Amino acid sequence: MKNIIIGTAGHIDHGKTTLIKALTGRNTDRWEEEQRRGITIDLGFTYFDLPGGDRAGIIDVPGHEKFINNMVAGVVGMDMVLLVIAADEGIMPQTREHMDILNLLGIEKSIIVLNKCDLVDEEWLEMMEEDVREELSGTFLEHAPLIRVSAATGEGLGDLVKEIEHQTRDEVVQKDIHTIPRLPIDRVFSLSGFGTIITGTLVSGTITKEDTLQMYPVGKECKIRSIQVHGEDKKECYAGQRVAINLSNVKKKEIKRGCVLAPPNSMKNTDLLDVKLNVLDSSVRILTNHTRLHFFTGTSEVLCRAVLLDKEEIGPGESGYVQLRMEEEVAVRRGDKFVVRFYSPMETIGGGVVLEPNPKIKRRFQPEVIEELKRKEEGSSADVIEMHVKSHAETLITVTELAKLTALLPEEVEQDVKELEEQGSIYAFPMRKDTYVWHSDSAREAERILLKALKEYEETYPYRYGIKKAQVQTTYFKKVKPNVYDKILTLFEEQGVLKRVDEFLCTPEYEVRKDKIYDKVSKIMLDTFEKAGYDFVRFSEIDFGKIPRQTAEDVVLMMIDEGKVLRINEEMFTMKHLMDEAKEKIQNHLKEENLITIAQVRDMFSTSRKSAKPILEYMDSIKVTKKTGGESERVAYL
Repeated sequence: MKNIIIGTAGHIDHGKTTLIKALTGRNTDRWEEEQRRGITIDLGFTYFDLPGGDRAGIIDVPGHEKFINNMVAGVVGMDMVLLVIAADEGIMPQTREHMDILNLLGIEKSIIVLNKCDLVDEEWLEMMEEDVREELSGTFLEHAPLIRVSAATGEGLGDLVKEIEHQTRDEVVQKDIHTIPRLPIDRVFSLSGFGTIITGTLVSGTITKEDTLQMYPVGKECKIRSIQVHGEDKKECYAGQRVAINLSNVKKKEIKRGCVLAPPNSMKNTDLLDVKLNVLDSSVRILTNHTRLHFFTGTSEVLCRAVLLDKEEIGPGESGYVQLRMEEEVAVRRGDKFVVRFYSPMETIGGGVVLEPNPKIKRRFQPEVIEELKRKEEGSSADVIEMHVKSHAETLITVTELAKLTALLPEEVEQDVKELEEQGSIYAFPMRKDTYVWHSDSAREAERILLKALKEYEETYPYRYGIKKAQVQTTYFKKVKPNVYDKILTLFEEQGVLKRVDEFLCTPEYEVRKDKIYDKVSKIMLDTFEKAGYDFVRFSEIDFGKIPRQTAEDVVLMMIDEGKVLRINEEMFTMKHLMDEAKEKIQNHLKEENLITIAQVRDMFSTSRKSAKPILEYMDSIKVTKKTGGESERVAYL
């Protein structure tokens, strides 16, 4: 099932909110002032059940020019937009600005909704449709389907639903749920008994209940207490969903619209951005060096200065490389789209794409700087290498293999690998013959799966130290070579993802359970073994009452690790001090005589042959004795 976000856009009072109510039966105007004034001031959210079974989130954005910043915040994560145009008015100034913003932010799928058709006659409708098509000629909306509707009467809504169903089913591409999760926050509030709640559109990855994520640029880690998608409690949420998340360890006053929720250390705050900036054809202004601008990306709005790196000015329809020097820190990723508006008056003049989210201060008109930015815009060899690395998540890939795939020299690949590693995009594992490379998204996904498995195992088997290292490899890293697998475990260990206890792996905070059940099982075994002496009792013969046999087996293994109990063979256990005494007596016997038999051991410890034989076999295993050829005879090992 696809996770889809549909948005509205259009001039004030063209019926966006009414249309959504007609489609969904719900009003997105949440605030008293919105309903009183009849305009959408802030973002409104609801959902829409499509005939095919998919549930789409709907974002209602404000149309008034004074609330254009709220409109930009609403565009993040949209898969499709309904451009609403009133049939009695046609395309208006805010319609055009919304179109520009949608284009700049890369929204491609769209439907033109000619609303309020009940207010005009057929002749007028035909004329208006021609005007709209003429106005949209040459824009990204040129070939968008146009549907006539009346939100007030319900006319044409069936046709609109069919077109929405068609586009969402056949044309909208599912977002990547396996990459780093990013949630730009568009709303934050508190609820009594719950604490801090945030909402937003998850643009990538997956977020799971109990995850610990980081709030950027605040820098504070917070735990996911609960998740809601369209009002329903969920254990996980996925890219393309509207979500509400209850956070712990962070207060409402510490967060604002524009913050981003993502994994710890997955992003870096910055007050500098290298970008490719395009000025709109329709702009009446020319962008000059050091112009003060409003910068919008995701749900954030930050003031900045534009340093033009390759031109003296950028006019309408032109583009250039620009370093934006922010007045506040932001957290973005390469490839993020943005919009800029003049500081005063507030007019949308252009937008573009982030080329480098963490640059150094650059000087103007430097050839090497311009060349570097061109490479980043066009896609460098490092970008190609990163794509190959990402496609080898299960096996990892070597520098040698990358050189073959890219037709680059190994030295060139190594340089790109180093660059990607410094950016935090990949992990490199140098080995004796080659270097293995692993994408950080793949590592995060492996971490998520492994942590989930470890936690489930620890809940199921609380009297074990964790999952055996070899079992983890055969289950989750079966295509990875053992020496590379050990590098991965070392990485996870250094990052605090897991810890090793001898041959076992567990979560960092896990401690094997020592409770009343452990104490009871331990006492039963110690009492039984002490009483039996050298007349060994088989483990299967011990009565543990209502305690599960598996639990008792796990406890005895713990006692072995603690040195309280020794395993003689598969079925027999005894006290350590008893076997220490047996070892000493047998060694003293062999000092005086060259040979010891099972019969002698039987008599030495006043036990049966059934118990004497395991004693000698145990002495063989610790290299005190060895067989001479006969089954019942032993000599000193040395």
